[in-house]
Amino acid sequence: MEPILKHPEILKQDYYNYILQGIDYHQYKIQMEKDFQMNDDEQVKEYIKLNTSRMQRVEKTYGLSNEMEQTLHSLKHKIYWLILTEHWCGDAAQSLPVFNKIAEASKDKIDMKLVYRDEHSELMNAYLTNGTKSIPKLIQLDQFFNVTCIWGPRPSIAQQLVKELKSNPETALTYGNHLHLWYAKDKQKSLEKEIKKLLTESI
Repeated sequence: MEPILKHPEILKQDYYNYILQGIDYHQYKIQMEKDFQMNDDEQVKEYIKLNTSRMQRVEKTYGLSNEMEQTLHSLKHKIYWLILTEHWCGDAAQSLPVFNKIAEASKDKIDMKLVYRDEHSELMNAYLTNGTKSIPKLIQLDQFFNVTCIWGPRPSIAQQLVKELKSNPETALTYGNHLHLWYAKDKQKSLEKEIKKLLTESI
């Protein structure tokens, strides 16, 4: 979770419009399949194929903890999750299914919408990570479209792991393999813990 930075160039009405323009998780998966079928870039297609498998795995293996269910039950007002993502993003594949299950379990208290990073440069540029357009990026908004919390692009433990791997010449080029092994072992527990903390800001 990051400190809230004010972005005067993005107004409440803008966030409202982003939510209207956004798509749900089901639509995202449909568009992801179309992207795989029609994309001319073989490397991107391979990423999409891998991420489809990752998302399916997380959908099958992740279940909400009792603590998360209690947190959702304690939500008093509607909140919005506006998430910047792309089909080729490995971190997004590991987190989006979790976000979706949490949103579905909230009984409409969480309205989750996904927008594509490369189609929304103004929004992405307002939420850079150390100067980079890292995704996924979750922007949490209250019922009045005020930004309450920001999360992304990955759990803090994983973020530190990536930093260490990239700084080592022996692992810099293969850091992604190590990262996804970490995700497999962690089983989305670190992610859920951070999202639970994010939600407590809205209770």
